[in-house]
Formats: sequence, C-alpha cells, structure tokens
Amino acid sequence: MRNEGLGSWPARRARKTPHRTALIHGGTSLTYAQLYDRTTRLAHALRSRGVRRGDRIAYLGPNHPSYLETLFAAGTLGAVFVPLNTRLAGPEIAFQLADSGARALVYGPSHAGLVAGLPGDTDVRTYVEVGAEYEEAITSAATDPVDEPVTPDDTCIIMYTSGTTGRPKGAMLTHSNLTWNAINVLVDTDLIADERALVSAPLFHTAGLNMLTLPVLLKGGTCVLVEAFDPNATFDLIEEHRITFMFGVPTMFEQVARHPRWPDADLSSLRILTCGGSPVPTPLIAAYQERGLTFLQGYGMTEASPGTLFLDAEHAVGKAGSAGVQHFFSDVRVVRPDFTPVDVGETGEVVVRGPHVMPGYWGLPEETAASFADGWFRSGDAARVDEDGYVHIVDRIKDMIISGGENVYPAEIEDLLLSHPDIVECAVIGVPDDKWGEVPRAVVVPREGASVDPDELLASLAGRLAKYKIPKSVVLADELPRTASGKLLKSRVRKRYGTNS
Repeated sequence: MRNEGLGSWPARRARKTPHRTALIHGGTSLTYAQLYDRTTRLAHALRSRGVRRGDRIAYLGPNHPSYLETLFAAGTLGAVFVPLNTRLAGPEIAFQLADSGARALVYGPSHAGLVAGLPGDTDVRTYVEVGAEYEEAITSAATDPVDEPVTPDDTCIIMYTSGTTGRPKGAMLTHSNLTWNAINVLVDTDLIADERALVSAPLFHTAGLNMLTLPVLLKGGTCVLVEAFDPNATFDLIEEHRITFMFGVPTMFEQVARHPRWPDADLSSLRILTCGGSPVPTPLIAAYQERGLTFLQGYGMTEASPGTLFLDAEHAVGKAGSAGVQHFFSDVRVVRPDFTPVDVGETGEVVVRGPHVMPGYWGLPEETAASFADGWFRSGDAARVDEDGYVHIVDRIKDMIISGGENVYPAEIEDLLLSHPDIVECAVIGVPDDKWGEVPRAVVVPREGASVDPDELLASLAGRLAKYKIPKSVVLADELPRTASGKLLKSRVRKRYGTNS
C-alpha cells in the first residue's frame, strides 16, 4: 500500500475489523468493510469527474457519513479536503471556495439553495449533491483499489480559521499532523476498541473531527453521527446506543444538565466526556461530578490539529480552571516577548511545537512566517504556568471572541460595519452571555449629524455574516479610546463597554 495517509485508514480498518460498525446515522449503519468500499467507489467517481492529486475537494453540509467518505476519498486520491462551516453566509463560502481553488464541491441538500446562488467565478467544476446523485455516483463507480502514492507530509485538509485581519486563513494540516493528533488522543484519553462516540459537535470544526471522530475510527470504534445537537435527543441517543464518549462545548453540556430529564436519565454507559472551546464553569463540573461524571478539558487551536494542552480526569477538580499540561507528543512553552520562559505565575504567550502542528497557511507565506518563531507556532494566547506546570489561559491576545464554541474575530465584523455610510469608527468586543458564554457587541461612532438605528445597523449584516458573528447589541459612542499613534485601545473599550448590562 503506497498510501501512508488518512485515505488508507478505511482499507487498514477493513482488513482488521471488517464487520465492526464504523458509522451510524439515523437508521443507517456502515461497517468498516462498507466504509472502505464506498470510499473507494467515491474516489473513482471523483477521479472520473476530473479530480486529480493535489486538487481541493470541498464539503458543505451537516454531519453525515458522506462527510467522512469524502474526506477519506480525497485522501485516497492524494487530493485535499476542504470542510466548510455550514453556518457561514453565501459570500463567506464563496471566498473560501475561491481562496482554496476547490475543483469539486460535495454538499448536503440542506444547502442546495446556497450552492445554487454561488457566483460563477470559482474554480469549482464538479458539484455532487448528497442523496440520489451521490448514491448513483458511488454505485456506478469501480471498486478496484486506488493505487495513488500519498506521503505523511502531504496536505490532507485545509481548515479555515479566521484571523485578526478579518480574512479567514486556511490552515494546511498534513496526514501526519492529523495522525499524530489522533495518537495524542489515544494516549491521553485511554480510548478502547469498543468506544461508541456521539458526534453531535459539527465535523467541520477541528475538535469534532480531530479530537473525537478520527481517533475513534483509528481505534476501530463506532461513531454515531447527529446532524444537529439537541439536548432531549441526546438522552435518547445515549441510552439507545450506549454511548461511551462525548465531546462538546460548555454550552452543550449546560443544556443537557439543565434539561428536565437530567436527574433520572440513564447515563451509566458514559465513560469519557471531553470539553473544549472555552473553560468549563465550576458549577457545571460539580453538576456532572454529582452524576459520577468527570470532564476532561483541553486547549487547542486549528493550527495544531488541534490538541495542545489536556487536563486529565485525575486533576479535573483539583486543577479546575487550568487547561492542563501538554499532550504526550506535544511541546508547549509560555514565553516572554524575547522568547525566554516565564516564571511561575508570570503571564506570557503560549507557543507550541510538535508533529501535529501545521506547516503553514494556504497561500499566505508571509503570515505563515510571522506565526512561527524558531520552529514554534505562536498562538497569540496569553497564559500563566503554576508551580506544578499546569497552564492557565488568561487572555486572548488576538481579541478573539468564543461564542458557543464558535470563534468570532472582531476585525471581520468591524470591516463590514465600517462599510456603513453612517459609521466612522467601531470596535467589536465580547460581553458575557448566560447561554453562549460570550457574544459580540458593537461599539460604534456615528458620522457627525447622522442618526444610527442599532436594529437597522445589525439588520444590514444579515446574509453577509454567519448569524453567530452578528453582534447581539450595539452601543453608540462619541469616540473610541486610542493611543497617540491612533491605535485602538481594545482593553479600554472592554473596560468601558464590556459589562453585560
């Protein structure tokens, strides 16, 4: 087998555990043998439509077996998989398709309208809608193995992560990056071959795919795919499938704990609960402890595939609030601006190095160079290290807002607000929110003599930004605090306007 990448995983699993169930979605289940067969057929179907080694294959749609089949088929061909966030608006999707140069787009029927409205100036030449068209492509395709050489250092996925400039950047994750991240999960989470994982977090997110789904499939377990998270349905799925492993952001786990079924639900099968996206509130940890369940928290970033720091079960309570220590095959430092290590309790920047860290951003050599220093990836996040070596994330240097597990970058919103004819200055900050952890707030300075209606201003963003990025409130200000050189002082904006009132 000349394929040393993710595309070979279905074949390798099929020869070891062909009859074990790999995927469950609704009333459909696929064994590893069936997953290999369908992945191989899809690879042939895409190749017959002109997709070649190195081409980009995008996917747009909710969690579904076709997502993973397309990922593995791309890896089989030596092509590059580009997952698209289903919550993005049409112009945002169009940008990522154009930026990646995607040649093919596989999409769910729920997004057929959006796809039909995409501009014609992208490089996409092959469109395949999941459903009858997709199944026909698979059933009519060849079944012989695809003998395409793929090395561990070849790019496997371009996963977009917004930058502080407002322009989304495509993190190039190699087959090796994703494999080493999965190994880190296997080592630090003690996964077993009988794992049954509930995948209700979106697969287009790095955590749902790389911290949950791929490690379970590598181990030979079963993934139960759910198109959208619903707390009531979660109880049914746990009981029906005897779920052992779940991942979610704190908001998801809070909705489960607040549900009327929580006190009496059968959660006896659950063994591993991992949580990421933002720190887990102490009361939430306590609520699950009362049910005999412990959170395994972590900290990561798309550029690191994403696992970087991990807080294990043994220290989940004693080190609550900490992001833990580095994964087994990961090196993490907290450093000063001169790159010397900080002292205990001193704040510095988190930098990471390891086989799971990306080689760079797609088509952005200058930004790639600026993101690395002496081989270390600069996270832009500030942290402190305690006397036991546990890392505590204390701020986000990049001003990123995390709302319900989604990364929101103010600059992207600010650029659109500044295009409004009556806005001369603006700053977007995060404010506390009981449901989402934090949500964006726009602080705007109207043009002199202009009358700005906050509702109208927010309505102007509809369709141009994903809904979770649109600010939930607007504050009108006479001016914004700036340095003598004119640089916006975000810290003062937060202090003045960042309360949740």
